[in-house]
Amino acid sequence: MAKEHVKQMIKETMAEKKKRQLPPEAIDAILKAGYTGPEDFGGPDGFLHQLVSAVVNRALNTELDHHLGYDKGEAPPDEQTNRRNGHSLKTMRADQGPVETLVPRDRDGTFEPQLIKKHQRSLAGFDTKILAMYARGMSTRDIQSHMQEVYGLEVSPQLVSDVTEAVSEEVKAWQSRALEPVYLVVYLDALVVKIRDKGVVANKSVYLVVGLLADGSKDVLGMWIAPTEGAKFWLSVLSELRQRGVRDILVLCADGLTGLPEAAEASFPNAVFQTCIVHMVRSSMRFVPWKDRRAVCASLRTIYTAANAAEALAALDAFEALWGRRFPMVGKSWRSRWNEVSPFLEYPPEIRKAIYTTNAIEALNRQLRKVLKTKGALPSDEAASKLLFLALRNAKKTWGGRTREWTPAFAQFTVLFGDRLPN
Repeated sequence: MAKEHVKQMIKETMAEKKKRQLPPEAIDAILKAGYTGPEDFGGPDGFLHQLVSAVVNRALNTELDHHLGYDKGEAPPDEQTNRRNGHSLKTMRADQGPVETLVPRDRDGTFEPQLIKKHQRSLAGFDTKILAMYARGMSTRDIQSHMQEVYGLEVSPQLVSDVTEAVSEEVKAWQSRALEPVYLVVYLDALVVKIRDKGVVANKSVYLVVGLLADGSKDVLGMWIAPTEGAKFWLSVLSELRQRGVRDILVLCADGLTGLPEAAEASFPNAVFQTCIVHMVRSSMRFVPWKDRRAVCASLRTIYTAANAAEALAALDAFEALWGRRFPMVGKSWRSRWNEVSPFLEYPPEIRKAIYTTNAIEALNRQLRKVLKTKGALPSDEAASKLLFLALRNAKKTWGGRTREWTPAFAQFTVLFGDRLPN
């Protein structure tokens, strides 16, 4: 039965494609006109360029026909006083190069075409290409060169700026959008970006917040740019999440961000706060010379892979007995943050994998760094927000999918947090 259904779907799809194919007589007419090779179709003078121009002009005239209530060449209705009133020449930017269009006018000046609106200078798809290149870290000069080489278009730096400026409203809407009421895990991490501030290039932190939903998918809840962090800053971030609809977080995982545990306790008192174990190990390696790092890492592994918190403490005692004299700061740092390090040890392995590290957000940060490394210093906080928003939107296609081995993990979340999970 399922096979028959699939066959029927394929049949319908093929039939729909066939309807949209050019009839043989249309193809014959194109070939007779002399368009026989690839070089005849592409470029500013190619067939595709002429086809786009012809289709756009035909569509504009059809819009005017509908506006006036009668077709070109027909006698207007007796009560119809408005008439056609010539055309205006308008050059549009398009994927095929500059397209000259004849925008029809009416005598009353009431006609406003929807295909090419007033002040519009590019056809649909053109601006999207600029944004796609910008989101992948291409500089304005690179975008200019690409547009000139591929489409024969002169693209000014101001045009790139104008196109990306339109994203600002999207960023504001995205940053203030309503969120889900419950997130199983929320990850927080920072990304350092060079931003020009008052004529001086300074390092600023972009703080990203990623939420894990009940279906195992990930979503960036927002980003905040700030020169410093602290309890007051994190309290404002978490309060903003509450205002946008978040009422509960089961586990909050982060990397030693100053003031975050206190802010989390105030905003989401029922959330379990977990420090990223991977970052804890990396931080410990600052006190260890290169030749001893492999051995020290192996000893630390016995702590965070212990069966429970009691065994982990015993492993920490053994670690300090072995390495405490040479590297006293390592054991001291783990003990000082034990209440933030140990919570994941109380959960089964399926949940541990989801909450012991911020790797989910680290994978996203790697994609963002690829975009940032070609940019140098960004001119402002707003420019950084636009670029990172576009990069996030682009990364969502490959990064935001379902977490691997999610089904057994969700089953454990259901058992342990069932009364707090969304229906």
